[in-house]
Amino acid sequence: MTAKTIFDKLWERHVVAGKESEPQLLYIDLHVIHEVTSPQAFQGLRDAGRKVRRPDLTYGTLDHNVPTKDIFDIRDVISKRQIDTFTENVKEFGIDAELHGSEGQGIVHMIAPESGRTQPGKTVVCGDSHTATNGAFGAIAFGIGTSEVEHVLATQTLWQVKPKRMKVEFTGKAPKGVYSKDFILSLIAKYGVDAGVGYAVEYTGEAISELTMEERMTICNMSIEFGAKIGLMNPDEKTYAYVKGRKYAPAHFDEAVKDWKTLVSDEDAIYDKVLTLDISELAPMVTWGTNPGMGVEFGVAFPEIRDINDERAYKYMDLQAGQTAEDIDLGYVFIGSCTNARLGDLQEAAKFVVGKKVADSITAIVVPGSRPVKRAAEALGLDKIFKEAGFEWREPGCSACLGMNPDQIPEYIHCASTSNRNFEGRQGHNARTHLCSPAMAAAAAVSGKFVDVRELI
Repeated sequence: MTAKTIFDKLWERHVVAGKESEPQLLYIDLHVIHEVTSPQAFQGLRDAGRKVRRPDLTYGTLDHNVPTKDIFDIRDVISKRQIDTFTENVKEFGIDAELHGSEGQGIVHMIAPESGRTQPGKTVVCGDSHTATNGAFGAIAFGIGTSEVEHVLATQTLWQVKPKRMKVEFTGKAPKGVYSKDFILSLIAKYGVDAGVGYAVEYTGEAISELTMEERMTICNMSIEFGAKIGLMNPDEKTYAYVKGRKYAPAHFDEAVKDWKTLVSDEDAIYDKVLTLDISELAPMVTWGTNPGMGVEFGVAFPEIRDINDERAYKYMDLQAGQTAEDIDLGYVFIGSCTNARLGDLQEAAKFVVGKKVADSITAIVVPGSRPVKRAAEALGLDKIFKEAGFEWREPGCSACLGMNPDQIPEYIHCASTSNRNFEGRQGHNARTHLCSPAMAAAAAVSGKFVDVRELI
């Protein structure tokens, strides 16, 4: 029997038609939708007189447009229309969805795992690139375009060309103060934002095994910034424990686990490309430029200008080669997004805030990624820690990850952000974004600048 990767096993299990190297029709186990990329798709169904093929395998939420101070106070006309349209669509087509104030409402890539819908062995799609987050469970998960959203709604299938296989092995044991966010930022800085193009990336190694499911999701989430459409990991006992007991976990759980245990890469499986990264001496990462690959370890000088992209990035960010993260004139801190707004992220951030005050020069907000996370954090008193320190404690949503709601970073202000993208204008017109871990962001908020969290532990 030919040895196979987990990706091969899952792909073959879901092929309905077509030959390898040609477009193949895949069956989709879970389709998650939100208010931004679904309106045209639903209208397409209406125009064609079609229904949603499997509403029971479709799940939705409001996240991109929702205000986080008062989710009902939607002042932007386009946002209001998208939210209202989404609400009408899911009701008309009989789709379970998290609407204003619902118990499970939150960021699309968080609510599927939290509800137990994301499981090993599944194919998961959503009209949002960071759907790869779900790959941490041993699933093939990827973002799709609006026309593909319509195709999945109508047929529960999708035509795809099978990508190549890449293995990324993280070796060594992470030092204190170094987190999974640093793993992926370091990988992207070392190999580039296009290294994963054309590949399904399997993350493996001792360092991955040590991570919690929440930490694993952070890495799979940023597969997109690595250039890959799909990022995934082999399921293990931590995966099964996370899924067990959740609302939509399999009814016959033990039987499901028996199957899941077969869905791992064989030891002698062949990959098209293998990359390794030793994280045993890794330092906290901070980005200085305008793509996630423009990052350095804390204390390392920003690089010399190598090309026109570096030149433009330095100009936009108002920084210079030779400076370090400590030299960045921070004015804003954002802890949130589908990358780092889970309970574990907030708990870790709170360790660097408790008993301290946000610096006078900093505006700091914490946005839990979902209402279940918000409730759990408040039960632990994390909201009080943040609020007493001077942070704003918000309602769940995508928030300041992207400039699509009121939570935008002011023009020319430098923001320490736990999100996944630092493109020009991503967090607001002329906003300057520096990606980092929740610990680094929290420590920066109270210090007024980036500091080395390893020295604070």
